[in-house]
Amino acid sequence: MQNELGIAKNQVKLVDYDPYWNILFKEIKTSICAVTSLQEFRVQHIGSTAIPNIKSKPVIDILLGVDHLDQVDTYDEYLKTIGFYRLKLQRENEYVYAKFKDTHFEIKTHFIHMVPFESDIWKNLIFFRDYLNTHPEKKIEYQTIKQSFVNFQSEGIQEYTAHKEAFIKNIFTLRHSL
Repeated sequence: MQNELGIAKNQVKLVDYDPYWNILFKEIKTSICAVTSLQEFRVQHIGSTAIPNIKSKPVIDILLGVDHLDQVDTYDEYLKTIGFYRLKLQRENEYVYAKFKDTHFEIKTHFIHMVPFESDIWKNLIFFRDYLNTHPEKKIEYQTIKQSFVNFQSEGIQEYTAHKEAFIKNIFTLRHSL
């Protein structure tokens, strides 16, 4: 099975897990490491496409751990050479990049979440992925929460993210108690 990657601006859709996503991640990881000179362990596959057997938006999420976010302009240049563009999205201690499948920059296929390496956000995102991969009941709960949103609407990415937020933050808090 190969689900076609990509979502349009503000679109929310879920597709069945596709093992091919891991291959696509490994290919893009090689490219990212080549253009940025970052070590492989600083480029991680995150998000639902990194969690087998869970429905996901068909977009590969990548966590990129850097030493200093103040070097973002340099990374912009490196990442542009492989088709990633920084988004205007504002988040504390994080820059977000997207790769597009079209020349009109409408269909996103990959996201890079650039954060300080080994920061809380880095550790939380890795923990979330690993926790869901080792706790099937939480994986099912997360999928149910996501599906409950898309059962009623196929647009509203900010609303979709807010709909999942309490569950995600709850998993983050477990990192400190384990």
